[in-house]
Amino acid sequence: MIVCIAEKPSVARDIAHVLGADKSHEGYMEGNGYQVTWTFGHLCTLKEPQDYTPLWKPWAIGRLPMIPDRFGIKLIEGKSIEKQFRIIEKLMQNADSIINCGDAGQEGELIQRWVMQLAKAKCPVKRLWISSLTEDAIRNGFATLKDQEEYRSLYEAGLARAIGDWLLGMNATRLYTIKYGQNRQVLSIGRVQTPTLALIVNRHLEIKNFQPKPYWILSTVYRDTVFTATKGKYLNAEQGEKDLQNIKGKEFTVTDISTKKGKEAPPRLFDLTSLQVECNKKYGFSAEQTLQLIQSLYEKKLTTYPRVDTTYLPDEMHSKCAETLNKINALPEYTPLIAKLRGKKLPKSKKVFDSSKVTDHHAIIPTGVLPRNISSDESLVYDEVSRRFIAAFYPDCIFSTTTVTGKVEDVEFKVTGKQILEPAWHTVISTAKNEDKSEDGKEKDEEKVLPIFTKGEHGPHEPQLAEKQTTPPKPYTEATLLRAMETAGKLVDDESLREALKENGIGRPSTRAAIIETLFKRQYIKKERKSLAPTPLGIELISLIHEDLLKSAELTGIWEKKLREIEHHKYEAKLFIDELKKMVTEIVLTVMADNRK
Repeated sequence: MIVCIAEKPSVARDIAHVLGADKSHEGYMEGNGYQVTWTFGHLCTLKEPQDYTPLWKPWAIGRLPMIPDRFGIKLIEGKSIEKQFRIIEKLMQNADSIINCGDAGQEGELIQRWVMQLAKAKCPVKRLWISSLTEDAIRNGFATLKDQEEYRSLYEAGLARAIGDWLLGMNATRLYTIKYGQNRQVLSIGRVQTPTLALIVNRHLEIKNFQPKPYWILSTVYRDTVFTATKGKYLNAEQGEKDLQNIKGKEFTVTDISTKKGKEAPPRLFDLTSLQVECNKKYGFSAEQTLQLIQSLYEKKLTTYPRVDTTYLPDEMHSKCAETLNKINALPEYTPLIAKLRGKKLPKSKKVFDSSKVTDHHAIIPTGVLPRNISSDESLVYDEVSRRFIAAFYPDCIFSTTTVTGKVEDVEFKVTGKQILEPAWHTVISTAKNEDKSEDGKEKDEEKVLPIFTKGEHGPHEPQLAEKQTTPPKPYTEATLLRAMETAGKLVDDESLREALKENGIGRPSTRAAIIETLFKRQYIKKERKSLAPTPLGIELISLIHEDLLKSAELTGIWEKKLREIEHHKYEAKLFIDELKKMVTEIVLTVMADNRK
């Protein structure tokens, strides 16, 4: 008998249907030589400190650091989990072979391998690796099963991540709680959680401590158009006033007009983070909410695997994209958009198709299965994914940028206007509510069409000197925090540069939403309208932590890169764990020696 183990009952039912295992039993389905069972996500976890020795049960600073000689796993407590595990255990011990049908990612690999270890499975194991749950994808996956050994490095990376989180979380949380919490308040510290909180606290303190500085802008209105002095900001009023008086009553002369054409490529396909960012900006969805919605669409076979960090498709998928477009063409909202692609060969842009940028999974795209009976929120997310996919095959948007310069005496002025000549993909993708702001909250240049000017023309104008003040940085929203986590706190608007920084991002795309939710649950952060703000407890915790190792987004990003390298056979899991053991020991000794009250 072949035992297949999936991560959820709904996924197990889809697999059982394809395999012809249509006889239901308690905890599994059977038929055609297969038994298909399931977990409920994690059934197992790493053992707690007291499971290794009774000496680690009390929270005592003298017992730190807690570093087990060998890490072990145990079943998560709960009657339903215990019951399901016993069913899985019995099936596995009688199996001729096992097929791991867990989610095709690091966490899915860890979940299922831990279950197999605890069940003491001895038979050969194959791996089902698929990017969607359509019948065709499942059939193709079973026709091309992989040897589980091919995914050992994925498991090792997941295990190293779990052990690293245990070492830092268990030891640092007890250490800070005992030392500074006076046992009244648990001070929770985590490898990714704490640097993320530090980003929010540091931004809050920047805003709170910001001292506005005055500056002056000289501008003038000529032919109902506002021109701004090219000198930029005047740091003192006297110089600005001098120039203002110098140009009053003198004529404005247009000295130069230049027009340049530009191109804007379609936006990249979605990875999980960019989808969460877009849905937060447009619809106010939290990162966790977007993750749940896209996960549901995946389980309903409407979109591909969601927990991805690439915006590319493999080269070989180019031939299949026309088929997917043809299927979603049946939806009336997309019919006129796809009609513009008909009769043309689909472009194969390197910004869309690049096998070298795809490892386990590709970007999130529709599968071609048409949605039925989905919620209004699911419809919004499905529409975002579908429109982004359609737009990827549209030509670049063509625009012209006109710059007009003028002069009054020796003071130069300039105005820039932008005009869309060929909207192209802009006709596919709707404008976000907050699209007039860049990700750091600053206003983008206004797009305006200028009147027709002639070089050498001149006439009266109305100058003015306006006093302004420098402004503090904007507080994080979930969208901008996700971007900051992706780039380890670096402010990056350029898509290509952001892609390059992803390797050093903090957390994984699949876990960032949960990290933000954890900060809410532990009352370290709160929402103020759309913004995220630290609570007094969150501010206090970060102020107590003097060790940069615990709160540096950049250092956490370096650890994340090492975990990726473990996954790709470029770094040793043992070395990563040994480094963390050493670091935890050093932190414990440093904090214990701290005499602050």
